[in-house]
Amino acid sequence: MRTTFVPSRKTLAEEMEDLVKTARGDKAAALVIENARLVNVVSGEIQPGMSIAVQGSRIAYVGKNASHTIGEKTQRIDAKDKYVTPGLIDGHCHIESSQITPKQFARAVLPKGTTGGFFDAHEIANVLGMKGLRLMLEELRKTPMAGYMQAASCVPSTSREFETSGAEIGPEEVAEAFTWGDDMVALGEVMNFPGVVFSDEKMMGEIKETLKAGRVADGHYTWPSGDWRMSAYAASGISGDHEITSAEEVMDRVRLGMYAKLRRGSAWHDVVPTIKAYTEKGIDTRRLLLVTDDRSPESLVDEGHMDFVVRHAMEQGVPPVTAFQMATINTAERFGLSQDLGSVTPGRYADILILEGPLPEVNIKTTIAAGIVAAEQGEMCGDWESSGFPAEAMQSVHLQPNFKPDDFHIAVSQEFPDGTYTARAIKVRENHVDTKEEQVQVPVKNGLLTLPSTGDLCKISVIERHGKNGNQSTALLSNAGFSTPAAIASTTAHDSHNLMVIGNDDALMAEAANRVIKMQGGVTVLTEKETVELPLTVAGLMSPEPFEKTAEQSREVSRALASAGCTMNYAFMTLSLLALVVIPELRLSDTGLIKHTDEGFYHVPLLMEEQE
Repeated sequence: MRTTFVPSRKTLAEEMEDLVKTARGDKAAALVIENARLVNVVSGEIQPGMSIAVQGSRIAYVGKNASHTIGEKTQRIDAKDKYVTPGLIDGHCHIESSQITPKQFARAVLPKGTTGGFFDAHEIANVLGMKGLRLMLEELRKTPMAGYMQAASCVPSTSREFETSGAEIGPEEVAEAFTWGDDMVALGEVMNFPGVVFSDEKMMGEIKETLKAGRVADGHYTWPSGDWRMSAYAASGISGDHEITSAEEVMDRVRLGMYAKLRRGSAWHDVVPTIKAYTEKGIDTRRLLLVTDDRSPESLVDEGHMDFVVRHAMEQGVPPVTAFQMATINTAERFGLSQDLGSVTPGRYADILILEGPLPEVNIKTTIAAGIVAAEQGEMCGDWESSGFPAEAMQSVHLQPNFKPDDFHIAVSQEFPDGTYTARAIKVRENHVDTKEEQVQVPVKNGLLTLPSTGDLCKISVIERHGKNGNQSTALLSNAGFSTPAAIASTTAHDSHNLMVIGNDDALMAEAANRVIKMQGGVTVLTEKETVELPLTVAGLMSPEPFEKTAEQSREVSRALASAGCTMNYAFMTLSLLALVVIPELRLSDTGLIKHTDEGFYHVPLLMEEQE
C-alpha cells in the first residue's frame, strides 16, 4: 500500500522516554524486525537470530527476542535470516551534480539503500547564494532521508580575479547558515586551500565561524601532501578531505588526524588506488569513508548509489563488515552524529536495510527510513511534497540567445603574424578530475587562431551568465575525442556554473549556446545530424522532472557525445569540471586560462611562442 510520507525525525531527547518504555515492554513497538542476521558495525561482527524493535523514528531494542515489545498494532517483519544493516550514508555528495532536485534524488537513492547523506550545495550557492542553499535544505527536509547540509565555503571557489559566480558567501553568511537548524552540520569543502595555508581573511573567517558554532569543516586539498602545507591546512580545523587519488595521500591525511574520503563517483574512480592504504599498507579503517561526490542520473539508475560504492570496495578486497563500516558508522562519527546515525543500536534513528542474498551483493530488499518502510524491492512505497522553486531559481541564465559563430573565433594580437605557433591546450583525462597542460601546434591566419585540420583539438569557451560583467574567454581543449563537427553547451560548469561551450565548429557552438539560453539552463549537444537537449531549469543545474526521465535524457547526451567521438566514460561529468579553477593543472574560466601549480594558480596566455 502506498502512503504519503510525513518526515518526523525527532531528537533523542524527545523520544527517549518512549524508547525506554518500549525496551522494557511497557509500550508496544511500532515496528519489529525478527530473525535478522544483524551486521553490527560497532562491534565488527555478524549476529544471527536478532530482533530490532522500533518506536517512533528510532530504535528502542536490539536483542535475541523482542516478543515483549510486540502489541496488537505492531508491524512485524520476518527477516528470514537475511542480512540486516544500517542504512548507508554518503559522506560527501553534491545533489545538483545528479541534475535532479533533492526530492527526486531521495526517490532515486532510498530504494538503493542510501538513507542519509552530508550534502554540500555549493553548486546552487554559486548561482543563487544563500537563497539556493536554503532552497536545498528545505526541500531535503521534506524527504524521509537523514539529510544534512553543509554551508558552502567557496562561493566563488577562489576569488573574483579568477572567476565570476552568481553570488558570494563569506563568514557572516556561514554564521547565519548555522542558525538554520541542527541539520546544518558542517562547512562544505574548502577548495581555496592556498587561502587557508596563507591565511586569507575570508577563508579563515569562515572556518572560525564554523568552529565557534561547534561544527566541523570539510576539505579539498590537491597540493602534494609531503610538506608543511598540509599541516597548516589541518591546523586550521579542517578535518576531512575527498580530493585523494593515492594510498599515500590517504595515509598522509589520516596520520594528521583527518578523515580520508575515498571517492567513487560516476567518472571519478579513486577507490581502486586509495583503498590500498588499507588492503596493502594496513592502515586502520576507522577514519576511512566511502563517498560518491558526484553521480550522474543514469549512473544512479544503472549502477546505484552508495550500494554500488560499498560493493565496489568489497571487490577491491575490503571485508564486507569493514566496507559497511566505511559507509555507516565511520561517516556518522566523522560528523559527530553517531548517537543518531550509522548503526542498528538502541537510541539511533531506525534507518535499516534488509538485504536479499549474500552480503557482498548489497542487494537491497527493504529500506526503512526513520522507522517507516520507505522502499521495497527497488520501488518507493510512497511520496512526499516538494517545496517548489521560486521564479529566481527558474530564471537564472541572464544572457540573450544571440550568439554568432564569430563570437567563438580566437583573435590574437599583432605580435603573431600568419604562421604556426605553440599554444596551451587543456588536456582532459578520462575518469580523472584533474587535467594536464598540453602544448600543441596551431595555425594563425589573418589574426585568428584556427584549429588544425587533423586531430581532435577543439575549442572551449566560458561565458559569464549571471548578469555581472558579460565576460567570455575561449581556449583550446584536447583529448575530448570529437571526430566529426560537434558542439556541447551547458550551464553545468563547476563551480561558478557559467555557460560553457565546447566544440570544433563555430556555427554549431553558437547554436548550442543559444539553445541552452532559451531553455533557461541545461545541456545541448549538436552535430550535423542531430540535436539532443537536457533542460535543467532549476538554477541551470537541476531538472524538476522525475529522475527516471532526467536519467534517460542524460543518457541521450552521453550517446550523442559518443556518436561525435567523445567516448569517455560519463563524458559529460568530466567535461563539466573544465572550468573548476581550483583543480590542477590547466582550466578555463570567464576571466581566462588559469594554470594551477604547487605555489598557487595564476592566469597564463593561450599562445606561447612562434614556431615557423
